[in-house]
Amino acid sequence: MLLTLTTTHQPATDLGFLLHKHPDRTFTFELPVGQAQVFYPEATAERCTVAVLVEVDPVLISRGRQGAGSLPLEPYVNDRPYAASSFLSGALRAAFGTAMAGRSKERPDLAQAALPFQVQLPAVPSRGGPDLAGRLFAPLGYHVTARPHPLDPAFSEWGDSPYLDLTLDAEIRLKDLLAHLSVLIPVLDDAKHYYVDESEVDKLLRLGEGWLEDHPERDLITRRALKHQRSLQRAVQAQFADDGEEDVPSPEPRLNDQRLDAVTAELLASGAKSVLDLGCGEGKLLARLLPERQFERLTGMDVSLRELARARDRLRLDELPETYRQRLTLMQGSLTYRDARLSGYDAAALVEVIEHLDPQRLWTLERVVFGQARPGMVIVTTPNEEYNATWTTLPAGSARHTDHRFEWTRAQFQAWAGGVAAGYGYGVSFKEIGPQDAALGSPTQMAIFSQGAGQ
Repeated sequence: MLLTLTTTHQPATDLGFLLHKHPDRTFTFELPVGQAQVFYPEATAERCTVAVLVEVDPVLISRGRQGAGSLPLEPYVNDRPYAASSFLSGALRAAFGTAMAGRSKERPDLAQAALPFQVQLPAVPSRGGPDLAGRLFAPLGYHVTARPHPLDPAFSEWGDSPYLDLTLDAEIRLKDLLAHLSVLIPVLDDAKHYYVDESEVDKLLRLGEGWLEDHPERDLITRRALKHQRSLQRAVQAQFADDGEEDVPSPEPRLNDQRLDAVTAELLASGAKSVLDLGCGEGKLLARLLPERQFERLTGMDVSLRELARARDRLRLDELPETYRQRLTLMQGSLTYRDARLSGYDAAALVEVIEHLDPQRLWTLERVVFGQARPGMVIVTTPNEEYNATWTTLPAGSARHTDHRFEWTRAQFQAWAGGVAAGYGYGVSFKEIGPQDAALGSPTQMAIFSQGAGQ
């Protein structure tokens, strides 16, 4: 997939300073699904063009089911390597992050100035008709030229395909242009190749600052940018409510916040002083536990070094006072292998972890956590598969996340937890987290295992 960006501001080669990419060089960088290149097909004082070429590896897409839909062959036969999509938006953010922040050491004034730009996207999907590009970009000041590609040039009677040859012209700040492209390319496609959670709300609000709130297609943009997840859409819409409106209800806390709050409350009520966060990810639970003086020793473990690095950044570990740093440890490890470091804790939490293991491998986690580490309390949360039926955008039989190996009904989860409790000398109780459906329960189910309770 290809995007070109041209300016006729003179000297046009100042574009290199704004993008932090020298016109005489080619820049190549890796992406999770392939690689991207940034290069300049033309660079003169009168006209300068930068090109972003994303080369997606179709094998990686099929293995990871990135951007896969509900059709059986879609992970293998699709337009992802060719048509502009969220892969391209991700490459723009990776290549031009400093420019998107509006910073230029050599040309600071120019970074804040409106300049003449032309963007060309030779193949971009428009799920919603050929006029959708105009509805999205024209209110932002762009002159939009959208030419549909024929479905097959040899058979004109077949009509047009859903793909456009799109050209955008505007006099605009570069940071605004890049923000518009980053948000609206996936909106045109009505798809994103990655899992969308609460962090996507923050990203959308950041990139949409100054233009999204008043956009006539705000609801459509928000809906598609958040993959039709209503709870996330409500969180964004709450940010746009007029300050003077007295009757605007407070937005319901996000499900992940409700989940982490529930786990934190159970740990506090237990009186535990040492806690393991197993599969800690980027440290969201640890960030809640660290301010509580009750917890004298906190340890987060994850198999991913990248997630541990994110946790270190989120917790600002290097900036914490010494008394806080002494209470907190981050370490790499796997829940399927014996690890002496896990012994001696009052409590352990596995928040949305077990569903990422193959069912036939769960016995290894049970042995490590309940049989060898044996904390006094173990809290496990996992999705309630029954509740998936309330989400109309989730195809029947599909999991909430492409990495989920399974999702259990309440009966299945309780049967598993009861067997674990009986086998390892724990009692177990259950709670539900999130909005309640009378027939289907809540989106998250939680088991609280305690040694010596209810045996």
